[in-house]
Amino acid sequence: MIKSISGDKVLWGIFALLAIFSFLPVFSASSNLAYVVGRGTPWGYLIKHFIILSIGFLLMFSAHKIPFQYFKGISILMLPIVILLLIYTASQGTVIGGANASRWIKIPVIGLGFQTSTLASVVLMIYVSNYLSKSDKNIPNFKSSLLRLWLPVFLVVLLIFPSNLSTAALIFLMVLILSFLAGYPMKYLLTVCGVGLTVVILFFLMIKAFPGVFPNRIDTWINRVENFTSGESADGNYQVDRAKTAIISGKIFGLGAGKSRMKNFLPQSSSDFIYAIIVEEFGLIGGVGLIILYLLLLFRIVVIAHNVQTKFGKLMVIGLGIPIILQAFINMGVALQLLPVTGQNLPMISSGGTSAWMTCISIGIILSVSVKKEIDKNDEIKDIDEQNPISILSESI
Repeated sequence: MIKSISGDKVLWGIFALLAIFSFLPVFSASSNLAYVVGRGTPWGYLIKHFIILSIGFLLMFSAHKIPFQYFKGISILMLPIVILLLIYTASQGTVIGGANASRWIKIPVIGLGFQTSTLASVVLMIYVSNYLSKSDKNIPNFKSSLLRLWLPVFLVVLLIFPSNLSTAALIFLMVLILSFLAGYPMKYLLTVCGVGLTVVILFFLMIKAFPGVFPNRIDTWINRVENFTSGESADGNYQVDRAKTAIISGKIFGLGAGKSRMKNFLPQSSSDFIYAIIVEEFGLIGGVGLIILYLLLLFRIVVIAHNVQTKFGKLMVIGLGIPIILQAFINMGVALQLLPVTGQNLPMISSGGTSAWMTCISIGIILSVSVKKEIDKNDEIKDIDEQNPISILSESI
């Protein structure tokens, strides 16, 4: 098995360390669900986490065995499917506490929840990387790229936006970053930003004028920002206050693995606020150590992007890798009250299924790009393209 592993060995090691470490905080924090909420047992959640990560590593291993050029055609084939899934997800009209919560769909037979926005993010990043990688042939402009680039981007972002602002904003930001790195004219990027801002303003005005048209999360977003800026211990700050208490309790060396006190009072202690539990149990040393691991992950992503010879490979590594790091630091920033509450989990550490699987697939694709024979030998890349039946499709679109 080990001999069949290829690609960046350091990246494999960092990812494995994150996964192994995650079992301690997940097992500890799941007692909140088991004893306070009254669902399951800590051992049950630990076994579930093990199964999810096992499937994730299997997906990562499978993805890293696929020549990365194949993902050009795969993204084009998957994009319409992703848009249909997002439409179906948004049409469910799921409401929790009066706010739009249409983020998941149920997988038939097994009944497992699947967050379609995470799949959409991966597919869209590859699709955008493929389109922008062709910009060397001719300088793109807004008119020529409107249908093939910005229409899919706006469709995906707008379908995610009403129920998940932070994910939609992160996707849109990454598309802008990729476009800038690919040499897309700045004046057109400013035009795109202006269009996006106009759409957001119109959305807010429409909801304020017709609040009962469809479920939304505007009041939730406003409350989170107001609670963050005020800094007062209001009801909306309950989670952040409990997270701060957990972090302060950890001090330098922490209370010890499994000895968190705040895990029984902190909602989402095993997902959105798991970093606070980590600092409480492992102290400043554990919290800083986890930050260092994510910085090392960022370093390897930058190294791989620098080494790969194809523009598509560079853009895809950045488009798939940077969101993982941003998501991690957003999650930690919320726990430290540096950012408003966003609902972003901690990649490969928080409990959950879809997010972990999509993160594993993203890393698997990055590992595919890092395979030495694909980085160093352009002739082999060309041969792979010629043998790839869907490469014709990706070149024609």
